[in-house]
Amino acid sequence: MVENKNNLFSKNKYIKGNLKFAVIGHIEWINFLKVDLLPKPGIINHAKKSLELPAGGGALIAKTLYELSNNEIHFFTSLGKDYYGEKSFEFFKNIGINIHVAWRSDSTRKGFSLIDNNGERSITIIGKRLAPSYKDDLDWNILCDMDGIFITAGDDHLIKKAREANILCTTPRVGIDLINQSKVYLDALIGSNLDPDEFFLLSDLKKEPRYIIKTEGEKGGISLPGGRFKAINNNNLKIDSYGCGDSFAAGILYGLAESWPIEKALKLGTVLGRNCIEHFGPYPNMKRIIA
Repeated sequence: MVENKNNLFSKNKYIKGNLKFAVIGHIEWINFLKVDLLPKPGIINHAKKSLELPAGGGALIAKTLYELSNNEIHFFTSLGKDYYGEKSFEFFKNIGINIHVAWRSDSTRKGFSLIDNNGERSITIIGKRLAPSYKDDLDWNILCDMDGIFITAGDDHLIKKAREANILCTTPRVGIDLINQSKVYLDALIGSNLDPDEFFLLSDLKKEPRYIIKTEGEKGGISLPGGRFKAINNNNLKIDSYGCGDSFAAGILYGLAESWPIEKALKLGTVLGRNCIEHFGPYPNMKRIIA
Protein backbone atom coordinates (compact mmCIF):
# COMPACT_ATOMS: atom_id res chain seq x y z
CA MET A 1 0.00 0.00 0.00
CA VAL A 2 1.27 3.45 -0.92
CA GLU A 3 0.57 6.24 1.57
CA ASN A 4 0.67 9.98 0.95
CA LYS A 5 2.71 12.34 3.08
CA ASN A 6 -0.26 13.05 5.36
CA ASN A 7 -0.93 9.33 5.94
CA LEU A 8 -4.66 10.14 5.67
CA PHE A 9 -5.92 6.71 4.65
CA SER A 10 -3.21 4.30 5.73
CA LYS A 11 -4.49 0.82 6.51
CA ASN A 12 -4.17 1.05 10.30
CA LYS A 13 -6.24 4.23 10.26
CA TYR A 14 -9.34 3.02 8.46
CA ILE A 15 -9.44 -0.76 8.17
CA LYS A 16 -10.39 -2.25 11.52
CA GLY A 17 -11.40 -5.64 10.19
CA ASN A 18 -14.50 -5.97 12.36
CA LEU A 19 -17.14 -4.17 10.31
CA LYS A 20 -19.74 -6.32 8.58
CA PHE A 21 -21.35 -5.15 5.36
CA ALA A 22 -24.05 -6.36 3.01
CA VAL A 23 -25.13 -5.16 -0.41
CA ILE A 24 -28.58 -5.75 -1.86
CA GLY A 25 -28.53 -5.05 -5.56
CA HIS A 26 -28.11 -5.91 -9.18
CA ILE A 27 -25.49 -7.36 -11.50
CA GLU A 28 -25.01 -6.65 -15.19
CA TRP A 29 -22.61 -8.59 -17.40
CA ILE A 30 -20.68 -5.83 -19.18
CA ASN A 31 -18.34 -5.91 -22.18
CA PHE A 32 -15.88 -3.03 -21.73
CA LEU A 33 -14.55 -1.76 -25.06
CA LYS A 34 -11.74 0.76 -25.55
CA VAL A 35 -12.46 2.87 -28.66
CA ASP A 36 -10.90 5.91 -30.33
CA LEU A 37 -14.23 7.74 -30.51
CA LEU A 38 -17.72 7.21 -29.19
CA PRO A 39 -20.15 6.06 -31.95
CA LYS A 40 -21.30 8.46 -34.64
CA PRO A 41 -23.87 7.76 -37.39
CA GLY A 42 -22.39 5.91 -40.37
CA ILE A 43 -18.98 5.36 -38.79
CA ILE A 44 -17.43 1.95 -38.10
CA ASN A 45 -15.23 1.93 -35.01
CA HIS A 46 -12.71 -0.68 -33.96
CA ALA A 47 -12.19 -1.68 -30.33
CA LYS A 48 -8.54 -1.62 -29.28
CA LYS A 49 -9.15 -3.47 -26.04
CA SER A 50 -11.99 -5.48 -24.52
CA LEU A 51 -12.85 -7.00 -21.16
CA GLU A 52 -15.97 -8.87 -20.00
CA LEU A 53 -16.93 -8.98 -16.33
CA PRO A 54 -19.97 -8.88 -14.06
CA ALA A 55 -20.50 -5.27 -13.04
CA GLY A 56 -23.37 -2.89 -12.23
CA GLY A 57 -23.94 -0.81 -9.10
CA GLY A 58 -24.51 -3.68 -6.68
CA ALA A 59 -21.46 -5.57 -7.92
CA LEU A 60 -19.17 -2.51 -7.77
CA ILE A 61 -20.18 -1.57 -4.24
CA ALA A 62 -19.86 -5.14 -2.96
CA LYS A 63 -16.36 -5.50 -4.45
CA THR A 64 -15.27 -2.11 -3.10
CA LEU A 65 -16.46 -2.93 0.42
CA TYR A 66 -14.69 -6.29 0.14
CA GLU A 67 -11.43 -4.48 -0.52
CA LEU A 68 -11.99 -1.98 2.31
CA SER A 69 -12.81 -4.50 5.02
CA ASN A 70 -11.13 -7.61 6.34
CA ASN A 71 -14.52 -9.05 7.29
CA GLU A 72 -17.05 -11.03 5.26
CA ILE A 73 -19.16 -9.22 2.68
CA HIS A 74 -22.64 -10.52 1.87
CA PHE A 75 -24.05 -9.71 -1.56
CA PHE A 76 -27.75 -10.41 -2.17
CA THR A 77 -28.68 -10.30 -5.84
CA SER A 78 -30.75 -11.85 -8.63
CA LEU A 79 -29.44 -13.54 -11.78
CA GLY A 80 -30.79 -15.39 -14.77
CA LYS A 81 -30.17 -19.11 -14.76
CA ASP A 82 -27.97 -18.83 -17.84
CA TYR A 83 -24.32 -18.70 -18.91
CA TYR A 84 -23.77 -15.09 -17.76
CA GLY A 85 -25.59 -15.65 -14.50
CA GLU A 86 -23.49 -18.70 -13.70
CA LYS A 87 -20.26 -16.89 -14.63
CA SER A 88 -21.22 -13.92 -12.44
CA PHE A 89 -21.94 -16.20 -9.50
CA GLU A 90 -18.59 -17.97 -9.92
CA PHE A 91 -16.71 -14.66 -10.16
CA PHE A 92 -17.91 -13.32 -6.81
CA LYS A 93 -17.70 -16.69 -5.09
CA ASN A 94 -14.11 -17.18 -6.26
CA ILE A 95 -12.92 -13.79 -5.01
CA GLY A 96 -14.35 -14.47 -1.56
CA ILE A 97 -17.63 -12.54 -1.47
CA ASN A 98 -20.59 -14.39 0.07
CA ILE A 99 -23.07 -14.15 -2.79
CA HIS A 100 -26.74 -15.02 -2.20
CA VAL A 101 -28.63 -15.42 -5.49
CA ALA A 102 -32.32 -15.45 -6.31
CA TRP A 103 -32.25 -17.32 -9.63
CA ARG A 104 -34.70 -16.19 -12.32
CA SER A 105 -36.00 -17.65 -15.58
CA ASP A 106 -35.30 -14.27 -17.23
CA SER A 107 -31.95 -13.64 -18.88
CA THR A 108 -29.14 -12.01 -16.94
CA ARG A 109 -28.91 -8.36 -17.89
CA LYS A 110 -26.03 -7.53 -20.24
CA GLY A 111 -24.50 -4.42 -21.72
CA PHE A 112 -21.61 -2.60 -23.36
CA SER A 113 -19.46 0.19 -21.97
CA LEU A 114 -17.54 2.11 -24.64
CA ILE A 115 -14.57 4.07 -23.31
CA ASP A 116 -12.96 6.79 -25.42
CA ASN A 117 -9.44 8.23 -25.30
CA ASN A 118 -10.52 10.78 -22.69
CA GLY A 119 -11.67 8.06 -20.30
CA GLU A 120 -15.35 8.90 -20.74
CA ARG A 121 -17.76 5.99 -21.06
CA SER A 122 -21.09 5.47 -22.79
CA ILE A 123 -23.17 2.52 -21.58
CA THR A 124 -25.82 0.55 -23.45
CA ILE A 125 -27.86 -1.95 -21.41
CA ILE A 126 -29.70 -5.00 -22.80
CA GLY A 127 -32.62 -6.51 -20.89
CA LYS A 128 -34.42 -5.66 -17.68
CA ARG A 129 -32.70 -5.23 -14.34
CA LEU A 130 -33.09 -8.31 -12.15
CA ALA A 131 -33.63 -7.37 -8.52
CA PRO A 132 -33.93 -9.51 -5.40
CA SER A 133 -37.21 -9.47 -3.45
CA TYR A 134 -37.99 -10.08 0.19
CA LYS A 135 -40.17 -12.96 -1.05
CA ASP A 136 -37.06 -14.77 -2.33
CA ASP A 137 -35.93 -17.70 -0.20
CA LEU A 138 -32.65 -16.15 0.92
CA ASP A 139 -31.22 -15.78 4.42
CA TRP A 140 -32.45 -12.26 5.06
CA ASN A 141 -31.82 -12.62 8.81
CA ILE A 142 -28.15 -11.99 8.03
CA LEU A 143 -29.06 -8.33 7.46
CA CYS A 144 -29.89 -7.64 11.10
CA ASP A 145 -26.27 -8.37 12.07
CA MET A 146 -24.70 -5.90 9.63
CA ASP A 147 -22.88 -2.68 10.48
CA GLY A 148 -23.75 -1.21 7.09
CA ILE A 149 -25.98 -2.06 4.13
CA PHE A 150 -26.18 -0.51 0.67
CA ILE A 151 -29.17 -1.12 -1.61
CA THR A 152 -29.09 -0.57 -5.38
CA ALA A 153 -32.13 -2.70 -6.27
CA GLY A 154 -34.88 -4.41 -4.31
CA ASP A 155 -38.36 -3.81 -2.91
CA ASP A 156 -39.81 -1.76 -0.06
CA HIS A 157 -39.90 -4.80 2.27
CA LEU A 158 -36.15 -5.30 1.79
CA ILE A 159 -35.55 -1.65 2.61
CA LYS A 160 -37.50 -2.13 5.85
CA LYS A 161 -35.52 -5.27 6.70
CA ALA A 162 -32.21 -3.58 5.88
CA ARG A 163 -33.01 -0.78 8.33
CA GLU A 164 -32.09 -3.23 11.11
CA ALA A 165 -28.46 -2.50 10.23
CA ASN A 166 -26.62 0.32 11.96
CA ILE A 167 -26.15 2.27 8.72
CA LEU A 168 -28.36 2.10 5.62
CA CYS A 169 -27.57 3.85 2.34
CA THR A 170 -29.18 3.67 -1.05
CA THR A 171 -29.40 5.35 -4.44
CA PRO A 172 -32.30 7.13 -6.17
CA ARG A 173 -32.20 4.38 -8.82
CA VAL A 174 -33.88 2.07 -6.30
CA GLY A 175 -36.91 4.30 -6.88
CA ILE A 176 -38.12 7.25 -4.84
CA ASP A 177 -41.59 5.66 -4.69
CA LEU A 178 -40.16 2.47 -3.18
CA ILE A 179 -38.15 4.46 -0.66
CA ASN A 180 -41.28 6.37 0.34
CA GLN A 181 -43.35 3.18 0.55
CA SER A 182 -40.84 1.69 2.98
CA LYS A 183 -41.27 4.67 5.34
CA VAL A 184 -37.65 4.11 6.34
CA TYR A 185 -35.16 6.70 7.54
CA LEU A 186 -32.00 6.53 5.42
CA ASP A 187 -28.55 7.45 6.61
CA ALA A 188 -27.60 8.57 3.11
CA LEU A 189 -29.26 8.85 -0.28
CA ILE A 190 -26.39 8.97 -2.79
CA GLY A 191 -26.71 9.66 -6.51
CA SER A 192 -25.48 11.66 -9.47
CA ASN A 193 -26.49 15.29 -9.93
CA LEU A 194 -25.68 14.89 -13.64
CA ASP A 195 -27.87 11.86 -14.39
CA PRO A 196 -31.52 12.67 -15.25
CA ASP A 197 -32.57 9.18 -14.09
CA GLU A 198 -31.33 10.01 -10.58
CA PHE A 199 -32.97 13.44 -10.34
CA PHE A 200 -35.33 14.13 -7.45
CA LEU A 201 -36.48 17.05 -5.34
CA LEU A 202 -36.29 17.17 -1.58
CA SER A 203 -40.07 17.59 -1.58
CA ASP A 204 -40.37 14.18 -3.32
CA LEU A 205 -39.16 12.43 -0.15
CA LYS A 206 -41.59 11.63 2.66
CA LYS A 207 -38.69 11.23 5.10
CA GLU A 208 -35.59 13.36 4.72
CA PRO A 209 -32.41 11.24 4.98
CA ARG A 210 -29.61 12.04 7.37
CA TYR A 211 -27.51 12.97 4.33
CA ILE A 212 -28.37 13.64 0.70
CA ILE A 213 -25.24 13.43 -1.45
CA LYS A 214 -25.19 14.34 -5.14
CA THR A 215 -22.02 13.84 -7.16
CA GLU A 216 -20.91 15.95 -10.13
CA GLY A 217 -17.94 14.08 -11.55
CA GLU A 218 -14.72 16.06 -11.66
CA LYS A 219 -16.49 19.03 -10.04
CA GLY A 220 -16.99 17.06 -6.84
CA GLY A 221 -20.53 17.42 -5.58
CA ILE A 222 -22.74 18.53 -2.72
CA SER A 223 -23.73 17.02 0.61
CA LEU A 224 -26.80 18.18 2.50
CA PRO A 225 -25.87 18.89 5.23
CA GLY A 226 -22.17 19.44 4.73
CA GLY A 227 -22.02 21.68 1.68
CA ARG A 228 -19.96 21.36 -1.47
CA PHE A 229 -16.98 19.02 -1.65
CA LYS A 230 -14.19 18.80 -4.21
CA ALA A 231 -13.05 15.85 -6.25
CA ILE A 232 -9.50 14.58 -5.74
CA ASN A 233 -7.06 15.96 -8.29
CA ASN A 234 -6.09 13.27 -10.76
CA ASN A 235 -2.44 13.57 -11.78
CA ASN A 236 -2.43 10.27 -13.67
CA LEU A 237 -3.99 9.37 -16.98
CA LYS A 238 -7.79 9.21 -16.91
CA ILE A 239 -8.56 5.76 -18.34
CA ASP A 240 -12.14 4.72 -17.58
CA SER A 241 -14.84 6.53 -15.58
CA TYR A 242 -17.04 3.42 -15.24
CA GLY A 243 -17.82 2.68 -11.59
CA CYS A 244 -16.48 5.92 -10.09
CA GLY A 245 -19.84 6.85 -8.56
CA ASP A 246 -20.38 3.39 -7.09
CA SER A 247 -16.87 3.35 -5.62
CA PHE A 248 -17.59 6.76 -4.08
CA ALA A 249 -20.86 5.49 -2.60
CA ALA A 250 -19.14 2.50 -1.00
CA GLY A 251 -16.69 4.88 0.66
CA ILE A 252 -19.55 6.89 2.15
CA LEU A 253 -21.17 3.76 3.61
CA TYR A 254 -17.84 2.63 5.03
CA GLY A 255 -17.12 5.99 6.62
CA LEU A 256 -20.57 6.31 8.20
CA ALA A 257 -20.33 2.75 9.55
CA GLU A 258 -17.03 3.75 11.15
CA SER A 259 -18.80 6.76 12.74
CA TRP A 260 -16.57 9.17 10.86
CA PRO A 261 -17.64 12.80 10.38
CA ILE A 262 -19.19 13.31 6.95
CA GLU A 263 -16.16 15.28 5.75
CA LYS A 264 -13.87 12.30 6.27
CA ALA A 265 -16.34 9.89 4.66
CA LEU A 266 -16.59 12.19 1.64
CA LYS A 267 -12.80 12.29 1.44
CA LEU A 268 -12.59 8.50 1.30
CA GLY A 269 -15.36 8.43 -1.32
CA THR A 270 -13.51 10.86 -3.57
CA VAL A 271 -10.25 8.91 -3.18
CA LEU A 272 -11.97 5.69 -4.23
CA GLY A 273 -13.65 7.40 -7.18
CA ARG A 274 -10.31 8.85 -8.30
CA ASN A 275 -8.59 5.47 -8.02
CA CYS A 276 -11.32 3.84 -10.08
CA ILE A 277 -10.86 6.22 -13.00
CA GLU A 278 -7.20 5.23 -13.38
CA HIS A 279 -7.98 1.64 -14.44
CA PHE A 280 -9.66 -0.03 -17.40
CA GLY A 281 -12.79 -1.90 -16.39
CA PRO A 282 -14.82 -1.88 -13.19
CA TYR A 283 -12.40 -3.13 -10.53
CA PRO A 284 -9.24 -1.15 -9.77
CA ASN A 285 -6.46 -2.41 -7.57
CA MET A 286 -7.89 -1.14 -4.32
CA LYS A 287 -4.82 -2.06 -2.31
CA ARG A 288 -3.45 1.27 -3.51
CA ILE A 289 -5.32 3.90 -1.49
CA ILE A 290 -3.74 7.28 -2.16
CA ALA A 291 -5.25 10.47 -0.75
